[in-house]
This record gives sequence, C-alpha cells and structure tokens, in this order.
Amino acid sequence: MKTLSLLFSISMVLWIVSEIIYKQTLKSGAADKKDKDKSTLNILWIVFLISIASAVTISYRTRFPVSEGLWIKYMGEFLILSGLLLRFIIIRSLGKYFTVDVTIKKDHKIKKEGFYRWVRHPSYSASLLTFLGLGIYLNNWISLVLAVIPPLLAFNHRIKVEEQALVEQFGEEYIEYRKSTRKIIPFIY
Repeated sequence: MKTLSLLFSISMVLWIVSEIIYKQTLKSGAADKKDKDKSTLNILWIVFLISIASAVTISYRTRFPVSEGLWIKYMGEFLILSGLLLRFIIIRSLGKYFTVDVTIKKDHKIKKEGFYRWVRHPSYSASLLTFLGLGIYLNNWISLVLAVIPPLLAFNHRIKVEEQALVEQFGEEYIEYRKSTRKIIPFIY
C-alpha cells in the first residue's frame, strides 16, 4: 500500500508539473491569431485546481466507497498514468499546431488521422481519463463526481469556443469533419 501511495503522489506531481510545462512552453506565438481563447485557459486552470483539491479533500473527510477492494486504487492509478501518457503522445502528434490557448496558426490544417479519426479533441479525452483515474483512485463517489464533472463542463465550454474558431477558419471542411467524429469519447460523445 505504501508503494501505491508513493506512486500516486509521484503521478500527481508529474501531472501538475507537466501541465505547468505545457502552459509555459506551448503558448501561441506572436504571428498567431490568438484573440480566440476568451479566457478559457484561465477557466480550465481554476476549475481543475478546485476540482482536484475538493475531490481529494472530500475523500479524506467522508466515506462513500466505490469498492471495498484495493483493486480500485490500482485501476485509478492505471487510468491516471494512461491519461498522462496519452495526453503527451497526442500533444506530440499535433506538433507545432498544439497550443494551450485557443489559437489558429498561420499554416494550420485540420488533423484527421490518428486519434483525431475518432474524436476531435483527444487531448481533452486524455485529460478526462486522468481526472477519472483520480476519482477512482480516491475511492469515493462524491470525489469521483467532483473529479470528473467540473472538468467535463469546463472542457465543453472550451470546445465550444475552440470549434467556433475552427469553423471561422476552415468553414465547411471543419463542419464535415465534425459530423464524422465525436467530441471527446469515441462512438459516444
């Protein structure tokens, strides 16, 4: 159990540090159209920090277990690490077109292969997988709701803003792409 707790602590630090690094290094450039974000990056950070803090706090103050078995913590940790790894891979796959703020690059193209074949926002999908893992690891129904629902709502707001910018830039091409894919959960949503 101590090893699992240590792994959880390391993965939480890795999660927060990686997001800080992404925020500092993957911002839009001077030549990019960056008036599209509408403060969604700030909203995401506020919601995420409150969501994580409240989920962890509630898990220590109340007991509404998802399961009595230790397997639930292992599953949660697996989902956390899977979400972190997938997000890293997805960010790398988009390359120079990935920015943390809603931005349209000068030579931007719609990516439709890889993860983008199934969902339009796989980076958000991976983040939600990490939040889901956190909620499951904490093994508390209230913590699970607090870990998943606020980030999902924040991502939905961000997606609305982002897709508006993409439709303005790409018009019918993006509208057609949107018809053939899901937002963040393959085959479902």
